[in-house]
Amino acid sequence: MDQVAAYLAKAVERESFKPLGMATGRTMEPFYEALIQRLTSWPAPQLEQLKRCWLSFNLDEYVGLSPGDSRSFAAYMEAQLGCHLELSPCQLQLPDGTAKDPGVEARRYGSALHQAGGIGLQLLGLGGNGHVGFNEPPSQPNSCCRVVTLQRATRIQNASAFGGSPDEVPEQAITLGLNEILAAEEIHLIVTGAAKAEILRTALLDPCSDEVPASWLQRHSRVHVWVDDAACAHLPLLS
Repeated sequence: MDQVAAYLAKAVERESFKPLGMATGRTMEPFYEALIQRLTSWPAPQLEQLKRCWLSFNLDEYVGLSPGDSRSFAAYMEAQLGCHLELSPCQLQLPDGTAKDPGVEARRYGSALHQAGGIGLQLLGLGGNGHVGFNEPPSQPNSCCRVVTLQRATRIQNASAFGGSPDEVPEQAITLGLNEILAAEEIHLIVTGAAKAEILRTALLDPCSDEVPASWLQRHSRVHVWVDDAACAHLPLLS
């Protein structure tokens, strides 16, 4: 979190703010809480400048959920970040889950990110099957923003926001592809919990593979990995 806050401070100072790549999920909640505490301790002029230039693009959104749906990632970002920093909806960009044609919306969203200059700093969580964003296995490193069908394991993992029922989790989502993620200037992968220990080891230490989409992060020159003790239990160099 300190490095992310420092990145933002430098961007404000240099007036060279590139869009941020935002992630969702339980892992990110304490991160956003700590980041808000840090940012709201900044001098008022510095914080106001950050608010003025803020622009972020989320990784993904469920197909079929509107921003007003409490289970949507748009609602998540407003609750976790937007309302605390007084950001407008247009500063927190997400795919439109209610678009008539999700495929067209995916292309529009990818194009909007490109026109905004691409991602400066990308936050990522790690799915239990190795996905980042909703890039389910198999995913190639040149995959672009698209509509994906969520695997059963992912729907189970995300069921807590849907009353605990995987069947209530939407079957499809719009996600930025690995191409857009890997084009970020720097990436911060945040992983917690023993359940992620083995897939994290596989993603970081085994050869890159479409079957473990997160493994393609090995090809990026500026990846920061933030883990707790449980998540790094299978990493001999870190444990």
